[in-house]
Amino acid sequence: MSNPTLRNEPHVYHITGLSRDEIVELCAMIHSAGTEPEDSKWPPSLGLFNSIVVTLTYLRRNRVQEELAETYGTSQPTVSRAISAITPLIKKVLAPYVATADELDERCQYLLDGTLLPCWSWAAHPELYSGKHKTTGMNVQVACTLAGKLAWISDPIEGSRHDNHCLTESGALVTLDPLTGSPTKDTSATR
Repeated sequence: MSNPTLRNEPHVYHITGLSRDEIVELCAMIHSAGTEPEDSKWPPSLGLFNSIVVTLTYLRRNRVQEELAETYGTSQPTVSRAISAITPLIKKVLAPYVATADELDERCQYLLDGTLLPCWSWAAHPELYSGKHKTTGMNVQVACTLAGKLAWISDPIEGSRHDNHCLTESGALVTLDPLTGSPTKDTSATR
């Protein structure tokens, strides 16, 4: 008979995109960031680690909160509280690591492309609907090196906007020379 603890333990990398060690490091970053008492409102029944896993799964996989509640043996309101508490904390502790367009290495060539990050179907927000993808979402521009290493991600723009508009709005063309894929000397764009 297999160990029930290991059998019930979720494979966090496949559902969150982070390894167990990276999630533990994220937990440590949240604790060391000097969070205020009101920031520590994640549900005690889940704890910090599982609240982070639930939040990352929700953000990465767009899973329904009821499914997550069933997976973690809790209620949908508990999952909702975890997501509401953890999302701003992740943003707070990871903000210093987010590269801006003007920080792209001028000695490197980059590949730049846009993608739609799907979200719930928001009938009241037609600006999120992408006719190309036939779903709602936010458009982001992504720059990576020729070796495939992620170098930069733009701020999101409504999914209804064309890739060319999103590329212009991202500021990457101010920083990158579109003919060579290398940064230009004018690095006044930030994001």
